[in-house]
Amino acid sequence: MSNRKYFGTDGIRGKVGEIPITPDFVLKLGWAAGKVLARHGSKKIIIGKDTRISGYMLESALEAGLAAAGLSAAFTGPMPTPAIAYLTRTFRAEAGIVISASHNPFEDNGIKFFSSEGTKLPDEVEEAIELEMDKPLTCVESAELGRASRIVDAAGRYIEFCKGTFPSELNLNGLKIVVDCANGATYHIAPNVLRELGATVISLGVQPDGVNINKECGATDVRALQQRVIETKADVGLAFDGDGDRVIMVDHLGNKVDGDQILYIIAREGLRQGQLRGGVVGTLMSNMGLELALKQLGIPFARAKVGDRYVLEKLQEKGWRLGAENSGHVILLDKTTTGDGIVAGLQVLTAMARNHMTLHDLCSGMKLLPQILVNVRFSGDTDPLESAEVKTVTAEVEKALAGRGRVLLRKSGTEPLIRVMVEGEDETQVTALAHRIADAVKAA
Repeated sequence: MSNRKYFGTDGIRGKVGEIPITPDFVLKLGWAAGKVLARHGSKKIIIGKDTRISGYMLESALEAGLAAAGLSAAFTGPMPTPAIAYLTRTFRAEAGIVISASHNPFEDNGIKFFSSEGTKLPDEVEEAIELEMDKPLTCVESAELGRASRIVDAAGRYIEFCKGTFPSELNLNGLKIVVDCANGATYHIAPNVLRELGATVISLGVQPDGVNINKECGATDVRALQQRVIETKADVGLAFDGDGDRVIMVDHLGNKVDGDQILYIIAREGLRQGQLRGGVVGTLMSNMGLELALKQLGIPFARAKVGDRYVLEKLQEKGWRLGAENSGHVILLDKTTTGDGIVAGLQVLTAMARNHMTLHDLCSGMKLLPQILVNVRFSGDTDPLESAEVKTVTAEVEKALAGRGRVLLRKSGTEPLIRVMVEGEDETQVTALAHRIADAVKAA
């Protein structure tokens, strides 16, 4: 287990104005990262952000810290997280930095790093950055200081990259697509990608004002998307989260299609086309229905811990290329190096176009079991998961499910929550059992 002080499962994240998301901390972080990352000789770091108002303050602080360490920053402006991974590779930069708190509300922000290969930084590099943070900030000689520049055509480059993952012999002509960009980083990218591939596009969540990111829109709240799909008689809806690394879809009847179903559709299409190498990775939260449906197709399935970095680790360990979380992080290693909402959405649209099938019909081979998730806030002083009462109740619930369901209790990696998940065949029973455990957690 890592002993990192600041880095969580997805970079550094917190409330703006509180440590670690303060201008002085981020300035020091830029300097420390610069000291550790200045190894490859290009001395350039790509910096992107989502649409939060705090992004301006944090990118300036990062740039000053990097410059003091002798590294130059190239700004992209608002860009999806996976776009920064891509641009870091193509520019042969030392690293990429994204200023984003993903699906969190606008008051939060975060800093995540990509290596020169476009993957998350290895633990040892994050630990080395933390070690530098404890040293006094120094400044390189004036002639060695970093400069700042802007990548003017970043959006156009990434749009072309996304389109390149869609088969050149197919198009989206005749499809009416509603796209919800969560007032986040995909607002000027996703609608253009779909339009240029031939779709008729209706856009939601494309008026970011710095504070409306993820607010009642996007992948974490698809109600507006469901309503618009039905109202406009659209063929399909796509919802991205604030930084564009997740996608949730909606079929023409307004049904939500989550990461598990998206993974199933992409895996089955890969199998049909003879392009699936090995099996598929899900997480501890992946629905049992996904496991059963893949088993019927003869596709091996493995579960990783929750968090896209663990999905990626499991894929690399097994030499497989396809994995996802049910929250909509889909990793396609034959297309790119990290979870990418737009690219994942395009693979589902490929299956629709190639087979002339609706999203609803593509999902029909997989039946989701009722899965109830209850979030319980805790103070952080005690660990409810260690409570004898919680363990007893959990054991009783597992017994009640009689091998035809699952129970999972885990701490959120990003906020002080215990997530209680119960899955089984009967929704009423599953709901009651989940609340029973949640009550025990609250009392612990």
